[in-house]
Amino acid sequence: MIDLRPVAFVIGILLAILAAAMVVPAIADLVVGNVDWQVFVASSAVTLFVAVSLILSTRSAAQGFSVRQAFVITAFAWLTIAAFGALPFAFSELDLSPTDAFFESMSGITTTGSTVIVGLDEAPPGILLWRSILQWLGGVGIIVMAVAVLPILRVGGMQMFRVEAFETDKVLPRAAQVAVGIALIYAALTVAAAAMYMALGMTPFDGVAHAMTSIATGGYSTHDASFRYWADTPAIHWATSGVMVLGSVPFVQYLRAVRGDALALVRDEQVQWLVMILAGAIAITAAVLIINGVLPSEGALRHGTFNVISVMTGTGYASADFYAWGGFVPVLMFILMFIGGCAGSTTCGMKIFRVQIVYAEARVQMRRLMQPNGVFIPYYNHHPIPDAVARSVMGFFFFYMLSFGVLALALGLMGLDFITAISGAATAISNVGPGLGPTIGPAGTFAPLPDAAKWVLAAGMILGRLELFTVLVLFSPAFWRG
Repeated sequence: MIDLRPVAFVIGILLAILAAAMVVPAIADLVVGNVDWQVFVASSAVTLFVAVSLILSTRSAAQGFSVRQAFVITAFAWLTIAAFGALPFAFSELDLSPTDAFFESMSGITTTGSTVIVGLDEAPPGILLWRSILQWLGGVGIIVMAVAVLPILRVGGMQMFRVEAFETDKVLPRAAQVAVGIALIYAALTVAAAAMYMALGMTPFDGVAHAMTSIATGGYSTHDASFRYWADTPAIHWATSGVMVLGSVPFVQYLRAVRGDALALVRDEQVQWLVMILAGAIAITAAVLIINGVLPSEGALRHGTFNVISVMTGTGYASADFYAWGGFVPVLMFILMFIGGCAGSTTCGMKIFRVQIVYAEARVQMRRLMQPNGVFIPYYNHHPIPDAVARSVMGFFFFYMLSFGVLALALGLMGLDFITAISGAATAISNVGPGLGPTIGPAGTFAPLPDAAKWVLAAGMILGRLELFTVLVLFSPAFWRG
């Protein structure tokens, strides 16, 4: 039987951080005289009480963790934070139902960006800020998990990054120091993004809120129109495109760059593939928009760049309704949803390194068919790919597509139309945000969906955000028997 006391201790610490974060939107509402400041104070008090209770009652057992405990911590931490993060949504003047409150919170902490809130332009500042804070915390949390936890758990081929981050190059001697270094870089990029947004014309509130959600590749906006709100400010679209890319590259490489290896990002094959895929998708999208007369050259390039980056990185902002751009572009966007960004970044999807490994394995297999007696070895980042990593990645791909299919079928059983069910499943498992179609597309929200569909989508969000196996392993009786 697993000792759950260390699990409770870690969750208590995380809830204490969440309780402290709730004070910020409380202050924002208090400054403007909105009564919701009381909701945030009360939610913070309840969360802190539970946090302290967990910490004090389990601190004697917090002396290290087994791999099985790490699996439980990873899954239950996100679930618990989403539950307590929903308290302000449920009791604010928005008066969201428990289902909608949990959906909004889960979408925030997993940096998905799907929303059920209509009327963001009139919403209290505290709620808008809380949505951004949830995504900001979720973004840094997923980076730390990707470099410090998932490699140890050997989830989906992530063990490759345990070697790269801690053994070969010695970026920093301890995982805790790596986590702190990443958090500092993350905060610095957020501050720089906020300053840039304000310089380009955003209000200080909008600048801070969008800096948090863009570096986290989360996608929550303070306006219903998302970045269509700044349709007359092209510089904001270009700047945000750059910030989204910054959030989608491995943050460990930022550490290497800061510590003297200035070309670390350029040498990383993940980053190279990210740039190539984005450049190709942007060029194709812009060309289609120009040829079909949908937008003029400047608008085609700008909106094509912004929305391609937003979808592939899983951010979910929209500068235009790309579902209305004809048949080709929405299909391309649908495919990009699955790819995602780099491992060790704030992005989502299958991750580029897995696409690279599958490509390398497929290429070697083709060569073996042509030369049966030849010896061919697949490589990733100039290193041979271990068989264990290749098997892990193949298993991840299988379960990723299986989970997508199950989610789509479940949504279809609930009466959703084909486009909504398919794109809803894709956007949940890939943590993208908007789907396709008039209901949940870039110009819609998830509010009209039935409650059961929202719970299914929330489950898909946490499943995709935690790399599938971290959650699925908990449903195995053998796991609990040890």
